Amino acid sequence: MEKTKKFLLQESELPTKWYNIVAEMHNKPQPMLHPGTRQPLKPEDLYPIFAEELANQELNQTDTWIEIPDEVREKYKIFRPTPLVRAYNLEKALDTPAHIYFKNESVSPVGSHKLNSALAQAYYCKKQGLTNITTETGAGQWGTALALAAKIFGLELAVYMVKISYEQKPYRRSLMQTWGAQVIASPSMSTKAGRKIITENPGYQGSLGTAISEAIELALSTPNCRYTLGSVLNHVSLHQTVIGLEAEKQMEMAGEYPDIVIGCFGGGSNFSGISFPFMRHNIKEGKKTRFISAEPASCPKLTRGIFQYDFGDEAGYTPLIPMYTLGHNFSPAHIHAGGLRYHGAGSIVSQMMKDKMMEAVDIKQLDSFKAGVLFAQTEGIIPAPESAHAIAATINEALKAKEEGTSKTILFNLSGHGLVDMSAYDQYLAGDLINYALSNEDISKNTDKLEKIL
Repeated sequence: MEKTKKFLLQESELPTKWYNIVAEMHNKPQPMLHPGTRQPLKPEDLYPIFAEELANQELNQTDTWIEIPDEVREKYKIFRPTPLVRAYNLEKALDTPAHIYFKNESVSPVGSHKLNSALAQAYYCKKQGLTNITTETGAGQWGTALALAAKIFGLELAVYMVKISYEQKPYRRSLMQTWGAQVIASPSMSTKAGRKIITENPGYQGSLGTAISEAIELALSTPNCRYTLGSVLNHVSLHQTVIGLEAEKQMEMAGEYPDIVIGCFGGGSNFSGISFPFMRHNIKEGKKTRFISAEPASCPKLTRGIFQYDFGDEAGYTPLIPMYTLGHNFSPAHIHAGGLRYHGAGSIVSQMMKDKMMEAVDIKQLDSFKAGVLFAQTEGIIPAPESAHAIAATINEALKAKEEGTSKTILFNLSGHGLVDMSAYDQYLAGDLINYALSNEDISKNTDKLEKIL
């Protein structure tokens, strides 16, 4: 294994502001709608669910730069700035002329990028005087990040963890409990939404849409409590832009600029974080960087979904979001990349897909693990199953560059490590994992039921 080349920033170079790409988009996302009135949302409509400052950030379409509070920035310094790494050994294994770089978000205390928004959301909740917060988590990365952030800022946290992941990933559950969070397998009997789902489908193993419904219901029924979300919404993407803002400076240090930027895709948080700061140069300066989201073939909302107003959760508690969706009742396959098993995409990314500002590819489960193993063998880091989708897409682009005989600069986001996902790797290495096929009928049976608002 050759010597790795890292590009490191000093603490003083940590971004002081988040980048709000909506302010610079030529075509702004269509407005989210109130679930009751079907009218465009106002910030105060969100105040019962989210901390007020987060609700204001969610609907802010005018301020390009939003100040990172000093208290949040100080907590970022626990692990930020994160390294940018040239993947020489992966390049050599692929025999590609492409230059491959990855932003290593796995170095955070929770092992993923999710802490970037968790610290911000916990801070704003504490600043408002709240005492309790709720959330959902798929594979557990968001739940673990928020559990640590809640402990840092002195908040009580209840996490609804998708049942299949609750069973597949016990160590993520243990991490959350170690940091003081209460973890409930979803669907559960503790909420009206959960009880309804269990009654109608007793063997249901859960989805992020279900867990969101339960978390929102608990927040609305608990005094001095608000809901927090780990992906999809605009304010989450905003907080994650520290990733790309750092990567901009680090690519300058490397003397290169990316031709292609890649992130795995569930609801959009890490893809947005690595992409949006670079995308602004396409918008403002006419650069031609390609942006590729890598989603699972078993949950292909961007590649095979429809653009339609839909709920962000299964019970219909959330606002209606203009999104590429498989339908809020979509039941995803039990893949190990639990963080990517979400039915829809955020409104910003959905508008960008509609406007062809970005691309999407779907990755089969076995292909993602094959890529993850190669990355581990060449770069020494075992990636999270989610991040392995981005690696697979990166490998595909690097091999295309080889076929074309062109030198491309590729940047991808290593959104997290897989050290608590080793049971998934065990199953892959033993030949016990499979790919999941999704027919057009499987998709249309949910999307056909959606209320046609667009």
